[in-house]
Amino acid sequence: MQSADDPENLGDETWNLDGSVRNTAVAGAFGLAQAAAYAFIASGSTGQITFVNRAAEDLFGYPPGDMIGRNIDVIVPERFRASHEAGLARMIRNEPSRLAGKTIEVTAKRRDGTEFPAEFTLSVWRDHFGLGFGAILRDISEWRARDERLKQLAHHDTLTGLPNRACFEEALQKQLDAGGSVAVLMLDLDGFKEVNDSWGHDTGDAVLQTLAIRLPGRLPQGASLARFGGDEFAVLLPGLGDPLDVAAQATSLLDAFVTPLAVDGRTFHLGVSIGGGVSPAHGDAVGELIGNADLALYRAKQEGKRRFRLFEPVMRSLLLSRIAMQEELRSAARNHEFVLHYQPQVDLQTTAIVGVEALLRWQHPTRGLLMPDAFLSQLEEHPLVLDVGRWILNEACKQAKAWCGAGHRLRMGVNLFAAQAHAGTLEADVLEALNQHRLRPEVLELEVTETIALRADEAMLGQFEKLQRQGIGIAFDDFGTGYASLSSLKRFPLTRLKIDRGFVRDLLTDPHDAAVVRAIVQIGQDVGLEVIAEGIETSAQEATLLRMGCEQGQGYRYGKASPAAEIRCFLESTRLRTHNQ
Repeated sequence: MQSADDPENLGDETWNLDGSVRNTAVAGAFGLAQAAAYAFIASGSTGQITFVNRAAEDLFGYPPGDMIGRNIDVIVPERFRASHEAGLARMIRNEPSRLAGKTIEVTAKRRDGTEFPAEFTLSVWRDHFGLGFGAILRDISEWRARDERLKQLAHHDTLTGLPNRACFEEALQKQLDAGGSVAVLMLDLDGFKEVNDSWGHDTGDAVLQTLAIRLPGRLPQGASLARFGGDEFAVLLPGLGDPLDVAAQATSLLDAFVTPLAVDGRTFHLGVSIGGGVSPAHGDAVGELIGNADLALYRAKQEGKRRFRLFEPVMRSLLLSRIAMQEELRSAARNHEFVLHYQPQVDLQTTAIVGVEALLRWQHPTRGLLMPDAFLSQLEEHPLVLDVGRWILNEACKQAKAWCGAGHRLRMGVNLFAAQAHAGTLEADVLEALNQHRLRPEVLELEVTETIALRADEAMLGQFEKLQRQGIGIAFDDFGTGYASLSSLKRFPLTRLKIDRGFVRDLLTDPHDAAVVRAIVQIGQDVGLEVIAEGIETSAQEATLLRMGCEQGQGYRYGKASPAAEIRCFLESTRLRTHNQ
């Protein structure tokens, strides 16, 4: 097709209104246009179509020759005709065309009224017959559909169909650019890992898809829910700046988890922890606002999960302290600053020491001896927790063997980290420690907490069953404090129940605590488990426990947790005193 730059090449005449070409010089060119795969349409200054090729008739759905003489508007959607006519008028006035020679995307209309995206290239020329236009068009519907699919993949989570992090951040940026208030909520599911571990990732995916349907119903108009990955979601709340309003919205999302999820014929009791940030108070940049909401989420999980916390500046200071603590813990492991102290466990009838519980301490180079409350929660989240757990196990077995060699046959209780129970190497680690120090299995007792019991799958239970069959004791620590305790009696291969010190403390003054202790002792007797009470401090508590049938105890009445050397001195003095009597 010719352009406006060389109109003379068209000859003295163009074509007849019926589409036949007058000038034989250009007949070959239009014959080529007829055979082209792309649609070609030409018109004059009146807007009447003077030529179309077969590809154009097929594209727009007209019979052969039916488009000739019609106004070019037939291929222009009604809403665009005004701008089309204005552009035509400018070219008639000999004003430069902004479209000539350029390839752009337009919306075109077929004979049946349907619209489609088209690639459009316009040529304009003038000769002594007047103004002429020629357009080449190509249907790009498939391209646009592909682009939309790619855009969907780039901006949406493939599993749930929700916006992804990139899409969420773009939307947040627009809200921040527009000014005004906007709130961000970060959500993390509580208990989701257990779903994946117990039922598989297909079920976990189905749970996430179910939540993607349930949660948006809890959001106000204009809010949006996104999935950042894993079990982490985010909520964008435009126009929300009052902390009370943000808290109310978070509470609504918390309430959404009160009703269990029914998925694949199973019922799941999940929870959610939520952290929030409000702009501009908590940040006026995308990364800052999301990061601060994440800090609030971390605090919510630290405080027991299934709750909402709004960002406070002090949270950032705590984060920096946490990072510093993580590095100090790494240094403590590298420099052998962790030590074990041992608290005696006695026979309540004779007060003879029958065992000890190994308890972790940190001999800090500047802060002195630190109790577990100062560092244990962060150690449990540290990548080194497995290494520290193996060291505790090995050190306790080594000490137990030393005492056995000195004639003191004591049971050694070792607390397990949750990470040890889930790592899949517990059985091998325990047997390696026993073999290394040639310690009989019945000397060792592993203590499990409710956190471990709640997350026990068949593989974990299998490890404990194998260890128990070899003679290793399995004690349930702090029994009676959680709702999973009774169910764990059936699942775990237990040998001992440990009554929590909280019940023993008020044993003589609180009838409810006394009833709980009595019930635990009775349960132990009924199912053949030994029972030991923690936190005994007075002779009255000791006497009451004896009357209830509790046979063993632990607490300050018999000694605090002490280094191994002090325990050995106590054992030797007890033996000497007993011998002299």
